[in-house]
Amino acid sequence: MKTIIDFHIHSKYARATSKNLDLQEIARWSKIKGVDIVSCGDFTHPRWFAEIKKNLTEEGSGFLTLQGDKSGVRFLLGTEVACIYRHRDATRRLHHVIVAPSVASVEKINAALTARGCKLASDGRPILGMSSKDLLQIVLEADARSVVIPAHAWTPWFAIFGSKSGYDSPEECFEDLTPHVFALETGLSSDPEMNWALSKLDRFALVSNSDAHSGPKIGREANVFDLSDQTYDELMQALRTKDPKKFLYTIEFFPEEGMYHYDGHRLCGVSMSPAETKRAKGICPVCKKPMTIGVLNRVDNLHDREIGERPKGAIPFKKIVPLPEIVAEYFDTSDQSKKVMQLYLEAIRLGGSELRLLLDATHEELAGALPEDVAHAIERMRQGAVERTPGYDGKYGSISVFSNTNRTHTSQRKLL
Repeated sequence: MKTIIDFHIHSKYARATSKNLDLQEIARWSKIKGVDIVSCGDFTHPRWFAEIKKNLTEEGSGFLTLQGDKSGVRFLLGTEVACIYRHRDATRRLHHVIVAPSVASVEKINAALTARGCKLASDGRPILGMSSKDLLQIVLEADARSVVIPAHAWTPWFAIFGSKSGYDSPEECFEDLTPHVFALETGLSSDPEMNWALSKLDRFALVSNSDAHSGPKIGREANVFDLSDQTYDELMQALRTKDPKKFLYTIEFFPEEGMYHYDGHRLCGVSMSPAETKRAKGICPVCKKPMTIGVLNRVDNLHDREIGERPKGAIPFKKIVPLPEIVAEYFDTSDQSKKVMQLYLEAIRLGGSELRLLLDATHEELAGALPEDVAHAIERMRQGAVERTPGYDGKYGSISVFSNTNRTHTSQRKLL
């Protein structure tokens, strides 16, 4: 059974998140987006975990259902934590996703972290003054079926390969416990092709998740499985083995849209490719300070294959542009505007979930739910025929699916 899973989101208790992001809101937007199983997010936070235990019911499968909800969306117990510590004469700042098979497992993880002096109530994504290896040890001792996944593995400031505080290999980070880590999250600013360029990552399952801070961002990246038993253990086995019959593909941003794809200085308005950065010796031409080195540059420094060369056993992927962004470009307005949301929700009503429209709907189905120009834009997106402006130093990039030659209607179109 085809199942779309988003392993990594946040709740209303995390910093810089929507205050509406409770379990009901997560379930509602997951249904709109087409996500079948979604992380509850932030299970380390005491108040949020109390809501999880009160409102979610364990199925016995490792997944949970929201009491009184008829959407069919199920929940996975997950959280993100920040490990900040000194290791090998450097300060390390890494984010990790933790996934657990049961409420009892989460209780053990939270209790062990609290016993180590971690202030879990400080934020939905708490800062832990411990190494990544120590975190992994705690999680495994609490429940060997629990999993640690390095989050957004390439972003500069808080990632395992980040240019500001990361490592050059998983082994440097997790040392002798590295064999217990079998999945890496690529993040919005990289895609599987970029990660394939490092042969040291061949054994890892590359997963893609939204890291959503609000309901509308759920599912902007996700993972597609074919799970016959629909259990946590089957899911983790598919990841461990990278079974192509069960792990079908990932759903990806165009990585240029991610906010750390290129190098640069946001305040100076300077954006550079790795080659341009090398010529500039890493120095911003405006302020003369070191620039923030982005994801593409780090891949370029560590790669031992050409980007695009696919290793044996690699899981396929499909790139998307979120439907609200496509509709917003069609109307030449913000993706949060009233008319964009009106057309978007009507398209969902007529054509199914957002991910179905973006990935699977026929032209006739698209044209029945959306303006003809938008239907053609989605088809161009599927072919990768988009214009790309890379993001850098915390500034999102942009992906254009329209040009003056392929837009025949204007923003004055009467709404459905």
